[in-house]
Amino acid sequence: MKNILIAGAGKSSSYLIKYLLDNSKPDWRIVVMDASEAAINEKTMGHPRAIPAVIEVTNSEQRQALVKDATLVVSILPPDLHYILAKDCLMHKKHLITSSYISPEIKAMDEEVKKAGLMFMCEMGLDPGIDHMSAMAISHSISKIAGTITSFKSFCGGVIAPESDNNPWHYKISWNPRNVVLSGKAGAEWKENGIVKQLEYPEIFANNKRIKVDGVGMMSYYPNRDSLDYIERYGLHEVENFMRATLRFPSFSKAWNYIVKMGLTQDDDQFDTIGKSYADWISFKTGVPIQEGWDITVAEKYMIGDKSLDMIKWLGLFEASLLIKSEGTFSSADILQDVIEDRWRLMPNDKDMIVMQHQIVYQRKKTETHLISNLVVKGENKLYSAMAKTVGLPMAILAKKIIDDGKIPNKTVGVQIPIMPDVYRFILKELKKNGISFEEVVN
Repeated sequence: MKNILIAGAGKSSSYLIKYLLDNSKPDWRIVVMDASEAAINEKTMGHPRAIPAVIEVTNSEQRQALVKDATLVVSILPPDLHYILAKDCLMHKKHLITSSYISPEIKAMDEEVKKAGLMFMCEMGLDPGIDHMSAMAISHSISKIAGTITSFKSFCGGVIAPESDNNPWHYKISWNPRNVVLSGKAGAEWKENGIVKQLEYPEIFANNKRIKVDGVGMMSYYPNRDSLDYIERYGLHEVENFMRATLRFPSFSKAWNYIVKMGLTQDDDQFDTIGKSYADWISFKTGVPIQEGWDITVAEKYMIGDKSLDMIKWLGLFEASLLIKSEGTFSSADILQDVIEDRWRLMPNDKDMIVMQHQIVYQRKKTETHLISNLVVKGENKLYSAMAKTVGLPMAILAKKIIDDGKIPNKTVGVQIPIMPDVYRFILKELKKNGISFEEVVN
């Protein structure tokens, strides 16, 4: 019997679980571990080869028993929980696939993982994941014609599809809402014209530079914190420009900039919410007393434009009659998270959208070539979202390949990311069959 243990049945797990169940064989068992029985049942839909495992991930005895019985482990848990699962996998000699960035703790396990002959394939989702694989496919193809990449920029974001866009923020939540609230907190670092550039958190969304994506229109972006780490990993030592960035629609970035400046994303402050309204909270954060026209006073203090002010007011933040949902002492980030989970809620039939663009410039025989590669994927509904599809399918495809072959791909021993041809070739091919493919323009 071959057991694939899937850790997590949250928002991004639907396609991962469905693909493995749809492609499972009689001797496969897909074990889905989550604290929520309802979440497991929603994703597995009574499939005969699905085995529910309702446990708290922090229950070491139960979790380790599941890992011990697994042939392979796929984790779609929150990033801070991957490490405890990674330790279990190392203890019981199991391969591991995750969708999150390599944490320092997991990176430190590399030598032990190699000695054990194991593969810990991290960053195997969308961004990170599909971005790595598609970028490497382009980079390696340019190398084969003796070209040299001089500029590499990669942009990716999850937004709402036009047919489901009915709020002024042009955004709804299809992934971890905490990550939305805290996005950009670590600042940003990238390479521009050969010089390392940096932005601190308060300036991230004020940057608001734009790109055009065919079929989507203008989008704004903010640089990611981790850009420079990938110059070495991608082997692009001669690049003058290197950036990885996150996409939003321009009006979102402009208004979110003021949310940040008012301190509403702060996660180390405290506010007693009992009997308090959202207006009380905004007054506390801005120092502007609640009175007639006070929203204009706040706007003047932070130089908020009319459109952005209307967007902030749409969230209900100036409503003196609207009590804060959670009662107790909370940080501003906690309060804001409650607000956006409600106001940016993805409805059952809503469609989200994933947008990715690579901008690559390369030299060949003294000729400069510009290549743009676009990916646009729309979800079917809340359960089968574009986010779930692009995060979950790469992991599922790799897991199936390993189970079918009875071995891991070449050069994947250790703590890895999917930049090797023996991984990205078959995954990109299978993703294309499932409606995830890039359109390239060269000039």
